[in-house]
Amino acid sequence: MKNPLRKETHLLQKGKIIDTTSYIYDLPYPKGVMHTLVQGYFTHFTHKRRAALDFKMPIGSAVCAARDGIVIKTKSNGNRGGIKSADRPYANYIIIRHADSTQAGYWHLQRNGVLVHVGDRVKKGQMIAYSGNTGYTYFPHLHFIVWAFDKNGRFRQVPTRFRTKNGPRYLRAIRRYTNP
Repeated sequence: MKNPLRKETHLLQKGKIIDTTSYIYDLPYPKGVMHTLVQGYFTHFTHKRRAALDFKMPIGSAVCAARDGIVIKTKSNGNRGGIKSADRPYANYIIIRHADSTQAGYWHLQRNGVLVHVGDRVKKGQMIAYSGNTGYTYFPHLHFIVWAFDKNGRFRQVPTRFRTKNGPRYLRAIRRYTNP
């Protein structure tokens, strides 16, 4: 993989590059709750080309907005999940646009588990959905990704820092994180 974002992200995760300017997101679940990050940015399973995170969550776990924003798209009628590409269209999700025009996606939500509507203004920490196992998924989890569009309209992934009990961090896979 020759994506320069991959290398930069790994250096940020290891603390070899220090970032003090990017937005610090809340973890996408309630305060005091802990979940395991099973896949991180550009990991080798299904995130080889993605600056995305997978939090292992039992079906029906609370999903919260990681940042204030406006809901711009939702889907909640998907009724299956699995490991075939034909399962992809069944993913339930929420997309939220933030004040700086970045967008966050919350994927694999429970059928009828979306609690917000397009146009709703949400606050950081507000419960927005229930986690599920819909779409292209091997097990119940929340897939979280942030992106922006550059001045030419090209999609650009944005690795994000999160507020943790040990301060702002770029999360790493196979670790448990508690929302402080």
